[in-house]
Amino acid sequence: MADVSDPNLLVGQLGLVGLALGALWRLLMWVRQAPWTPDPWDANLERKLHEPDAVEVCHHCFDPRTTDGWFCEHCGSAVGSYNNLMPFVCLFSEGEVLRNGVEGKLRASPLVIAGYLLISLSAYTFFAPIYWIFFFRNLIRPKRPAEEIETASPG
Repeated sequence: MADVSDPNLLVGQLGLVGLALGALWRLLMWVRQAPWTPDPWDANLERKLHEPDAVEVCHHCFDPRTTDGWFCEHCGSAVGSYNNLMPFVCLFSEGEVLRNGVEGKLRASPLVIAGYLLISLSAYTFFAPIYWIFFFRNLIRPKRPAEEIETASPG
């Protein structure tokens, strides 16, 4: 077993710290030198977005928003301008995200899955494994085609 005052261990630790700092520096330089990408739309669309008669829409159902409320009148999604900055109303946005994890369609990338696991762990603590069961069941559930969903009658 290595002694705590072993100089070889100290040199190894300093080398690892140096490698980590070098990798961090290289990452920062790579991000700084990345090319700026233009807006995905042209100047005409940008001008139309800032016209006074432009109407905001709900991000979930694309229904036009007529009021300046916190929630969509059609589907109930949290759509207010400052919802995520207000402590109580932010819970509704977080709940919508967690509900989409067990009911909705989501991209099954490793980063999205890790994000859902971490946010559910912070929201539900001891009950997070129960959420994870429903979350993973939603991930492995076969997705129905869009035509089948549109033609299916509610009962």
